Amino acid sequence: MKGLKKIAIIGPESTGKSTLSQELADHFHTEWVPEFARTYLDQLDRPYEKSDLITIAKGQLVSEDEKGKEANQYLFCDTNLITIKIWSDHKYGTTDFWIEEQLKSRTYEFYLLTYVDIEWAFDPQREHPNLRNHFYELFRSYLERHDLPYATIQGRNNDRKDSAIRAIASHFRGA
Repeated sequence: MKGLKKIAIIGPESTGKSTLSQELADHFHTEWVPEFARTYLDQLDRPYEKSDLITIAKGQLVSEDEKGKEANQYLFCDTNLITIKIWSDHKYGTTDFWIEEQLKSRTYEFYLLTYVDIEWAFDPQREHPNLRNHFYELFRSYLERHDLPYATIQGRNNDRKDSAIRAIASHFRGA
Protein backbone atom coordinates (compact mmCIF):
# COMPACT_ATOMS: atom_id res chain seq x y z
CA MET A 1 0.00 0.00 0.00
CA LYS A 2 3.04 2.25 0.02
CA GLY A 3 2.42 5.29 -2.16
CA LEU A 4 -1.24 4.41 -2.52
CA LYS A 5 -3.53 7.42 -2.85
CA LYS A 6 -6.96 6.90 -1.30
CA ILE A 7 -9.78 8.86 -2.87
CA ALA A 8 -13.17 8.91 -1.15
CA ILE A 9 -16.26 9.47 -3.27
CA ILE A 10 -18.87 11.04 -1.01
CA GLY A 11 -22.13 12.92 -1.35
CA PRO A 12 -25.89 12.65 -0.93
CA GLU A 13 -27.79 9.51 -1.80
CA SER A 14 -28.48 8.72 -5.44
CA THR A 15 -25.73 10.93 -6.87
CA GLY A 16 -23.79 8.25 -8.72
CA LYS A 17 -21.07 7.43 -6.19
CA SER A 18 -21.00 3.68 -6.81
CA THR A 19 -21.04 4.02 -10.58
CA LEU A 20 -18.32 6.67 -10.48
CA SER A 21 -16.16 4.55 -8.14
CA GLN A 22 -16.37 1.58 -10.52
CA GLU A 23 -15.69 3.70 -13.59
CA LEU A 24 -12.65 5.35 -12.03
CA ALA A 25 -11.22 2.03 -10.87
CA ASP A 26 -11.65 0.67 -14.40
CA HIS A 27 -10.08 3.77 -15.93
CA PHE A 28 -7.05 3.70 -13.62
CA HIS A 29 -6.78 -0.14 -13.62
CA THR A 30 -7.06 -0.39 -9.88
CA GLU A 31 -9.47 -1.37 -7.11
CA TRP A 32 -12.52 0.25 -5.59
CA VAL A 33 -14.24 -0.33 -2.26
CA PRO A 34 -18.01 -0.81 -2.44
CA GLU A 35 -20.15 0.79 0.24
CA PHE A 36 -20.20 -1.78 3.06
CA ALA A 37 -23.52 -0.46 4.38
CA ARG A 38 -25.38 -1.69 1.30
CA THR A 39 -24.49 -5.34 1.84
CA TYR A 40 -24.95 -5.08 5.59
CA LEU A 41 -28.38 -3.46 5.36
CA ASP A 42 -29.54 -5.89 2.66
CA GLN A 43 -28.91 -8.75 5.09
CA LEU A 44 -30.49 -7.03 8.09
CA ASP A 45 -33.97 -8.34 8.94
CA ARG A 46 -35.00 -5.21 10.81
CA PRO A 47 -34.64 -1.41 10.49
CA TYR A 48 -31.11 -0.29 11.25
CA GLU A 49 -30.30 1.27 14.63
CA LYS A 50 -27.58 3.59 15.81
CA SER A 51 -25.54 0.64 17.11
CA ASP A 52 -25.43 -0.76 13.57
CA LEU A 53 -23.41 2.26 12.45
CA ILE A 54 -20.33 1.01 14.36
CA THR A 55 -20.56 -2.36 12.60
CA ILE A 56 -20.95 -0.59 9.26
CA ALA A 57 -18.01 1.73 9.98
CA LYS A 58 -15.74 -1.14 10.99
CA GLY A 59 -16.77 -3.16 7.94
CA GLN A 60 -16.04 -0.21 5.65
CA LEU A 61 -12.56 0.23 7.12
CA VAL A 62 -11.73 -3.49 6.90
CA SER A 63 -12.87 -3.46 3.25
CA GLU A 64 -10.64 -0.45 2.54
CA ASP A 65 -7.65 -2.12 4.14
CA GLU A 66 -8.20 -5.36 2.20
CA LYS A 67 -8.77 -3.69 -1.17
CA GLY A 68 -5.80 -1.41 -0.51
CA LYS A 69 -3.52 -4.47 -0.60
CA GLU A 70 -4.64 -5.19 -4.17
CA ALA A 71 -4.75 -1.62 -5.48
CA ASN A 72 -2.14 0.22 -7.47
CA GLN A 73 -1.60 3.98 -7.35
CA TYR A 74 -5.22 4.80 -6.39
CA LEU A 75 -7.90 3.22 -4.23
CA PHE A 76 -11.41 4.55 -4.85
CA CYS A 77 -13.67 4.34 -1.80
CA ASP A 78 -17.40 4.45 -2.45
CA THR A 79 -18.12 6.49 0.67
CA ASN A 80 -16.22 6.73 3.95
CA LEU A 81 -16.87 7.55 7.60
CA ILE A 82 -17.86 11.14 6.83
CA THR A 83 -21.07 9.69 5.38
CA ILE A 84 -21.73 7.67 8.52
CA LYS A 85 -21.14 10.75 10.67
CA ILE A 86 -23.49 12.91 8.62
CA TRP A 87 -26.24 10.26 8.68
CA SER A 88 -25.77 9.57 12.39
CA ASP A 89 -25.91 13.26 13.28
CA HIS A 90 -29.03 13.69 11.13
CA LYS A 91 -30.92 10.62 12.32
CA TYR A 92 -29.74 10.34 15.95
CA GLY A 93 -28.39 13.81 16.75
CA THR A 94 -24.92 12.48 17.59
CA THR A 95 -22.07 10.29 16.33
CA ASP A 96 -20.39 7.52 18.27
CA PHE A 97 -17.02 8.44 19.81
CA TRP A 98 -15.23 5.57 18.03
CA ILE A 99 -16.35 6.85 14.62
CA GLU A 100 -15.26 10.39 15.53
CA GLU A 101 -11.82 9.07 16.54
CA GLN A 102 -11.45 7.10 13.32
CA LEU A 103 -12.32 10.20 11.32
CA LYS A 104 -9.33 11.92 12.93
CA SER A 105 -6.89 9.09 12.23
CA ARG A 106 -7.91 7.79 8.78
CA THR A 107 -6.58 9.83 5.91
CA TYR A 108 -7.56 10.20 2.29
CA GLU A 109 -5.52 12.16 -0.18
CA PHE A 110 -8.51 13.52 -2.06
CA TYR A 111 -12.31 13.62 -2.02
CA LEU A 112 -14.77 13.70 -4.87
CA LEU A 113 -18.04 15.28 -3.76
CA THR A 114 -20.91 14.26 -6.03
CA TYR A 115 -23.44 16.94 -6.82
CA VAL A 116 -27.22 16.48 -6.98
CA ASP A 117 -27.57 17.12 -10.71
CA ILE A 118 -28.70 13.61 -11.62
CA GLU A 119 -32.18 12.25 -11.02
CA TRP A 120 -32.96 10.55 -7.74
CA ALA A 121 -33.60 6.84 -8.28
CA PHE A 122 -35.69 4.79 -5.90
CA ASP A 123 -33.85 2.26 -3.78
CA PRO A 124 -35.27 0.76 -0.55
CA GLN A 125 -32.15 1.95 1.33
CA ARG A 126 -32.57 5.58 0.29
CA GLU A 127 -34.44 7.72 2.77
CA HIS A 128 -34.49 11.38 1.77
CA PRO A 129 -35.14 12.20 -1.90
CA ASN A 130 -36.13 15.76 -0.99
CA LEU A 131 -33.11 16.49 1.20
CA ARG A 132 -30.29 15.90 -1.27
CA ASN A 133 -29.35 19.60 -1.50
CA HIS A 134 -29.35 19.78 2.28
CA PHE A 135 -27.04 16.77 2.55
CA TYR A 136 -24.80 18.09 -0.23
CA GLU A 137 -24.28 21.24 1.85
CA LEU A 138 -23.50 19.15 4.95
CA PHE A 139 -20.82 17.23 3.04
CA ARG A 140 -19.38 20.40 1.51
CA SER A 141 -19.32 22.17 4.88
CA TYR A 142 -17.59 19.21 6.54
CA LEU A 143 -14.86 19.11 3.88
CA GLU A 144 -14.28 22.85 4.08
CA ARG A 145 -14.41 23.00 7.89
CA HIS A 146 -11.74 20.29 8.09
CA ASP A 147 -9.70 21.80 5.23
CA LEU A 148 -9.84 18.57 3.21
CA PRO A 149 -8.91 18.64 -0.49
CA TYR A 150 -11.90 18.00 -2.72
CA ALA A 151 -13.54 18.63 -6.06
CA THR A 152 -17.24 18.77 -6.77
CA ILE A 153 -18.21 16.35 -9.52
CA GLN A 154 -21.09 17.32 -11.79
CA GLY A 155 -22.50 16.29 -15.12
CA ARG A 156 -24.29 13.37 -16.64
CA ASN A 157 -22.97 10.07 -17.93
CA ASN A 158 -19.39 10.32 -19.21
CA ASP A 159 -19.17 14.02 -18.30
CA ARG A 160 -19.19 13.01 -14.63
CA LYS A 161 -16.40 10.47 -15.06
CA ASP A 162 -14.36 12.85 -17.25
CA SER A 163 -14.77 15.61 -14.68
CA ALA A 164 -13.51 13.30 -11.93
CA ILE A 165 -10.51 12.19 -14.00
CA ARG A 166 -9.58 15.83 -14.67
CA ALA A 167 -9.97 16.70 -10.96
CA ILE A 168 -7.72 13.80 -9.93
CA ALA A 169 -5.08 14.70 -12.52
CA SER A 170 -5.15 18.35 -11.47
CA HIS A 171 -4.97 17.60 -7.75
CA PHE A 172 -2.12 15.11 -7.90
CA ARG A 173 -0.13 17.11 -10.44
CA GLY A 174 -0.07 19.97 -7.93
CA ALA A 175 0.40 17.75 -4.86
